[in-house]
Amino acid sequence: MRRPLRTGTTRTRTRAAAAAAVAALVAATVAVAAPASADPTTPAAPAAGILSVTPVTEVGSYGQQVTHVVVEYGAAVDTARLTPQDFAVADSVYNFRFHGVERLPELVDRQVADVWTTDDPARLLDEDRPATTGRYVVLELADSPDGGWTVVVSLCPTFLCSVRVNPDQLTQVTQLGDVHATDGTLLAGGDPATAHRTTAEPIDREVDQFVLRTFASSTGDVEYAYRLPDDYDPARAYPLVVALPGHGMGFDGQNLGVQLASDMLTTAWFQESWTGTDEDVIVLAPQNRRVGKVTEGAQAVELVEAFLAEHAVDRDRVYATSVSYGSQLLWEMFSERPDLFAGGLLTGGFPADADELPRIAQAEVPLWITHGTNDHLLPVANARASYDGLVAAHRALGRTEARIAELVRWTEYGDEAFTLPDHHLASAPTYEDPATLQWLLAQRKRPLAAFGLEVGTQCHARWAVPTVTVRNDGDRRLRALVVAGDSQHTLTVPAGKDRFHRFTHRAAQLPAGTVTVTVETVVDGVPVTDTRTVAHDALTCR
Repeated sequence: MRRPLRTGTTRTRTRAAAAAAVAALVAATVAVAAPASADPTTPAAPAAGILSVTPVTEVGSYGQQVTHVVVEYGAAVDTARLTPQDFAVADSVYNFRFHGVERLPELVDRQVADVWTTDDPARLLDEDRPATTGRYVVLELADSPDGGWTVVVSLCPTFLCSVRVNPDQLTQVTQLGDVHATDGTLLAGGDPATAHRTTAEPIDREVDQFVLRTFASSTGDVEYAYRLPDDYDPARAYPLVVALPGHGMGFDGQNLGVQLASDMLTTAWFQESWTGTDEDVIVLAPQNRRVGKVTEGAQAVELVEAFLAEHAVDRDRVYATSVSYGSQLLWEMFSERPDLFAGGLLTGGFPADADELPRIAQAEVPLWITHGTNDHLLPVANARASYDGLVAAHRALGRTEARIAELVRWTEYGDEAFTLPDHHLASAPTYEDPATLQWLLAQRKRPLAAFGLEVGTQCHARWAVPTVTVRNDGDRRLRALVVAGDSQHTLTVPAGKDRFHRFTHRAAQLPAGTVTVTVETVVDGVPVTDTRTVAHDALTCR
């Protein structure tokens, strides 16, 4: 299991609700620590015992997990007298990917790997280890897959259940040794018999950096989350990653924002340890209600277009990535609106519909497909078939094998690639390889040749004849190779003009078929080759 590494760089934006919760916690505990005194000149004694317990979470390959616990005392704590053995932490063993919900109350011990103090728990949102003298003791937990997972089953209207972040996380702390203030005062004596549950809202180190909003699409509201880069500059243009989550992360009325906590699909892009680059990225994460891929895909496209209009996005670097059911939306969006996207990363997904592959190939949108060999939910054979079908669609358009290898990639993961035994979650090994994410960010929307293509059939004398017209909508001359059956012809078309060619066909019957046109021109100083195929009907002349 991989836990994200943090840079320690201060971020200027945090979720307002989390900051407010921490501020309220601090204000409340200050009041407890300094009760009214009959003599205002006499310093108040620090409050005794544990005042609050706050869980801290991070998102790793397999989802969000409690990684630290903050324990508050009434005065600055003497760190030198603390050891990890002074505390015990327990949490639910439950993980929705492997366990039935009946195991949620079952607790497992979490190892305390380190202990230190800080003066403000809110600093954990932005810094890796804000260690300094303070009254907050931070228990840093060992990296382990056992316990502390925050995502639980939400609703099960069918055999498919939705998930949400647990609103009542079972994290608990037991103080085993004495805790002293920096002046030697005993703040809390060891009490192995008392376990303290959490008392404050969690500090979610990645999730709290996102903004939650609702988008009014033409077919209904869509919940979504987004995050801008730190020090976002509207005068710049940033790459945009559209993250399409699994089925259970769709909005069910009570699981707002769970798509941020369920896996690394949204949060990895802001961590150099995952991407291998320090490039700033914007992430947009729709959370559709599950109403069907066609409607959801159209809603997501509307959301993307509206987001592009309001934010500083590089229109040549809009990407989509998906996990499981999210692939349904990716196939739909890429086939219906390939002009929006520069590339895609599809992990552990559904197969494409047969009619989607030729349209994606036609637009030359690069796509990397990954899948687990022993995926227990979606058979790998179906994913391989989509890969093979996309390759075949490119070949049908006459593309070279080298070009196809640039446009379509396939990675299949054996069981050894998964650090936890969820072989359906191909996003885990995919995202653990920075080269995969770097490949996606390296894609650029290719310039497109501006041309129109019409194919007609008519009876010329008694022969059935196909006629092809190529219209040049660009500002540079283009060369068009027109192929119909075994015949071909080359047209040179000036800017803003059209040219046609009538093929010789000395037969009264013309079977249904296709015409393929390959255009070569220059767009914005870049040589461009574009290929389109158009079908024509059969014709019989008498």
